[in-house]
Formats: sequence, structure tokens, C-alpha cells
Amino acid sequence: MRAQRRLLIPSPDMLTIVLLFISNTFMTFAWYGHLKHRSAPVLEAIFLSWFIALGEYCFQVPANRIGYGRFTGYQLKIIQECITLLVFVVFAYLYLGEAVRWSYALSFVCLLGAVYFAFWGRF
Repeated sequence: MRAQRRLLIPSPDMLTIVLLFISNTFMTFAWYGHLKHRSAPVLEAIFLSWFIALGEYCFQVPANRIGYGRFTGYQLKIIQECITLLVFVVFAYLYLGEAVRWSYALSFVCLLGAVYFAFWGRF
């Protein structure tokens, strides 16, 4: 039974990444969700974005607290940026209906290169 419980608890590294995915999903909707509703007043979009951003911080702060020390501040930021881009690609395609161009895909590959170099020597 004890071994089964351990399998359900993610490692701090994985928990950090999962929380950052959730945080970035909130962030993406806070920053870009209003673009689909451009007829709404700007102040309404601002206040709704602030409300959604509260959800972002509820996941982002614990993610960084758990991850810092296991990752450097630089590594946390690079992880977060890559997650942001990945979440945004899905969001732009599914929610905004925008196509993924080859140049966007190539840009993503460059960011993955940044992750590689940021973690070079860690593993």
C-alpha cells in the first residue's frame, strides 16, 4: 500500500512542471482570451483578465517555490517560457482558430535549444 501511495505523488520536479502548465493556461486566457471578444469594453476585459490572473498566481507561486533549489531561477524561467509557448500554440490553434506556420514551429525548436543549453550538464 505504501508503494502505491508513492506512485501517486509526483516528484517535486514534475509537480513544478504540472503547476506551471496550469498557471500558464490561466495566464494565456487572461492575456489573450479577450481577443475573441473584441466587442466587449476594454475595462471589462481588463477586470476579467485580472480575475483570471489570480488563478495563474495561485499555481505559479507554489510552482516556483517548489522548483527553486531543484532548478535555478534561470532554469525555472526557461521552463516557464517553453511551457507558455506550448500552451499558447494549443490555445491559438483551438481557441483563436489560427494556423501554425512553419516559421512558428522553427521558433519553437530554437526555444527547445535554449532549454537544452540551460540544462546542459545537469543530467
